[in-house]
Amino acid sequence: MNVHTGRQPTTAEAALVDSFIDRMGELPGDAEIVSARDNAIEALKTQGLPSRRVEAWHYTDLRTLLRSVAAYDGTAGTNALPAVIPGSAVATVSNGVALTSPRVAGVEFAKYSDRLADGSVIRDLAIRGGDDAIGQINAAYVTDGWAVSIADGLELDAPLELQNAQARGQGHVRFAVKFGKGSKATVIERQTGGAGEGFSTSVSNVTVADDAEIVWIILREQGVDATQLAQFTATIGTNAKLTLYIVNAGGKLVRQEVHVLSKGEGSDFQLRGVNLLGGDSHTDVTMTLGHLVENTTSVQIIRNVVTDRARGVFQGQIKVNKIAQKTDARMACNTLLLSDDGEFDAKPELEIFADDVACGHGATVTEIDGNHLFYLQARGIPESDARGLLIKAFVAEIVEELESEPLVEALEAILDKWLAAHV
Repeated sequence: MNVHTGRQPTTAEAALVDSFIDRMGELPGDAEIVSARDNAIEALKTQGLPSRRVEAWHYTDLRTLLRSVAAYDGTAGTNALPAVIPGSAVATVSNGVALTSPRVAGVEFAKYSDRLADGSVIRDLAIRGGDDAIGQINAAYVTDGWAVSIADGLELDAPLELQNAQARGQGHVRFAVKFGKGSKATVIERQTGGAGEGFSTSVSNVTVADDAEIVWIILREQGVDATQLAQFTATIGTNAKLTLYIVNAGGKLVRQEVHVLSKGEGSDFQLRGVNLLGGDSHTDVTMTLGHLVENTTSVQIIRNVVTDRARGVFQGQIKVNKIAQKTDARMACNTLLLSDDGEFDAKPELEIFADDVACGHGATVTEIDGNHLFYLQARGIPESDARGLLIKAFVAEIVEELESEPLVEALEAILDKWLAAHV
């Protein structure tokens, strides 16, 4: 991130610093955590929010787009929401405060605030680099969340749902989850917000041990005036598989970063993304993936639906290490553009230093096929319903890859809700 000497802070930058000064005495942490918080806020003061001059933020000029920051509201808490999938174990963070944890055999839950207080998560607060605005902000302000550990060989019959409910105001949370060797689990990271103005950050740090098989779903239904900056980081062990689904169906300004390292031979990373963009929203999904060893695979498929004046971004960077021979990495970004005023920017990148690999990427942009629309209308289906069917088919192909029928039904219900409001 470039250092701007002598520049005046924006309204949002000044509000972030003032908020830290107001709340610093209430933030949990031992001496090392307090020092890490001070360093993070000092970096933010010095560097400011990233602008389009910073390559990683070129399509999401945060310094311009983030015009204000909602103040902390101590009364914005809510109760735990009903689980997306009935029977799931639910661990909720409401307005930046962790509520009661569930009891699941073989799974340990600890409030992140307790881990901040004893300093055991100091390494989690390390900043990824000069352009890590999300890491800086979250490290400075994080109040609570959940640290979860899943035992070796454990197979969870029901999903684990991690809720971050931010009705309004400001909140900053973390989820740290470690999956043991040979474990199998489905986790739903649920990011929800109310109708009021909100500003939140959320960081998830995930470790997938050898031979584990994990499905992680990020489900975002933020309010129309909400801003959320989120980050998902993961390391994948030998012969382990991580399947990550991202469903963005709300929020005025959203940046979801994904940073994954395939560290074990035979590891597999699958990313499926669905961006449902309407109104004047701006949603950015930025991914970096490092193939560090031989014989690893990955596939990323992103589907986007853009209406009204919405703007979307997908940046996908795959790096193949010199020793990572036999890497198979593929990436595709497909966009359905339904409005002349909408926009979607795709920036796929491959950096390959090995010579025995199979890697490729592609991007497409299209509109609804008039012949398909006519076909449905000719059979008595009203135009609005016909458009909805075609849009749903475009997205549902991704959702239906999930093996769990209850999960597929839940995600399709969210899609139907969005289509009813925007199509």
